[in-house]
Amino acid sequence: RDQIWATAAALAADVGGQVDAACREGGLLDEVANLVEGPTPVRGAFAPQFLELPKELLVMVMRKHQRYFPVEDPATGALLPHFITVANGAIDEYTVRAGNEAVLRARFEDAAFFYRNDCEQPLEAFRPKLAGTAFHKELGSMLDKADRTERLVAPLAALMQVEGQPVATATQVARLARADLATATVMEMTALAGLMGRHYALRDGQGQEVAEAIFESVLPRQAGDGVARSTPGMLVSLCDKLDALVGLVAAGCLPKATADPFGLRRTAYGILQTLVENDASVDLKAAVEAAASVQPIAAGDGVVGEVMTFLRRRLEQMLVDGGHDVEGVRAIQAERAEDPAAVARGVRELEAVRDTALFKEAMAAYARPTRLARGKEIDAGWEVDEGLFEQAEERALHSAFKETSQRLAGASDLRGFLEASRALVEPLDAYFENVFVMAEEEAVRRNRLALVRDVAALPSGVIDFAELPGF
Repeated sequence: RDQIWATAAALAADVGGQVDAACREGGLLDEVANLVEGPTPVRGAFAPQFLELPKELLVMVMRKHQRYFPVEDPATGALLPHFITVANGAIDEYTVRAGNEAVLRARFEDAAFFYRNDCEQPLEAFRPKLAGTAFHKELGSMLDKADRTERLVAPLAALMQVEGQPVATATQVARLARADLATATVMEMTALAGLMGRHYALRDGQGQEVAEAIFESVLPRQAGDGVARSTPGMLVSLCDKLDALVGLVAAGCLPKATADPFGLRRTAYGILQTLVENDASVDLKAAVEAAASVQPIAAGDGVVGEVMTFLRRRLEQMLVDGGHDVEGVRAIQAERAEDPAAVARGVRELEAVRDTALFKEAMAAYARPTRLARGKEIDAGWEVDEGLFEQAEERALHSAFKETSQRLAGASDLRGFLEASRALVEPLDAYFENVFVMAEEEAVRRNRLALVRDVAALPSGVIDFAELPGF
């Protein structure tokens, strides 16, 4: 592997170029190394006029179809008219070079034919042709899917509190985002979806923001890929994936065991990665419900529930795979599951404070009221009546509860919650040391249970201590 890379880099340097580092990390180097026992890298060349074609197209032909290493200008990143191929064993270098150059020339000529045909029409002209490509028998064509994606932009933007020009841009992008699937180039090389859409949009004068968002709408394409970063790109990417996930679950395509023919696990991870990596908060259940409302088949509460359970499990797995402690993930997710970005933030916050005295003090303080409240039947309609307090410890705890509640209204993170909860520690200790909660008189007993219930509910929306060991 290292030998192939070193020799390929040297051959590229001989013509003033370099091999793109993505070939080393993106799997091509490993793929080539596994195909040959006695690697012999050979540099070839192609006619410079092919450089008039989009770089993405040429690179795809070289890397994906031929397993060649493209050579690029170290200063600009532009392609040079050279490539590196790796032959196996002892070879006649001239014959190998000539043969590979002939194969690549034929490939490039085919690509040029498809590309020039595509360039005869603007990108939007390809959109109606999506009607001829099926998405799913119960969910219609790719054009139907594109229409649903466009209709989802406004409701999702409202849920994410996005307004103004980004929403207008996202709506425009949603209309064009899948049009390149009907182009000859993408039909021949499907991995270019999004890349060619961006290129054709720029060619049509759509502007950099629209073109880039068209490309971002297909991200992430596989594990380790980037996510959409612009607001329009993020909106369209999420709308497209939410429509696919909800629609296909409604059609009975939820993955079973290892079978996932529609790639719904990848789709779910794409939704979650986009939200988490952009730290973009949204009520995910409301977003799923919005996607359900535009489906051509029934997608009621049962489907929404299935989708949310599926997304929660994927989010837990994604965070655990990212190196986070499973108990910590569950403790945060139990209270923030409908906002993946908030879950990820909370997990990071928990890891930063979990070993501190502040956290341990708060966890110990909430343990007794939480256990008691969960072990008793306490009517949600019971209200605390200060007139029924009989002991000073009751009044002190209720006062501390009200103070903490007010402070929590301004707390936006876990540390803020812990700081606000400090006022409860001593009153809680004194309360449970001196007050018998299960008093004989029913009114007093209910009043005390209601106070315990209210205190135990303070971590709601922040953290579920019960998910943590030692609670």
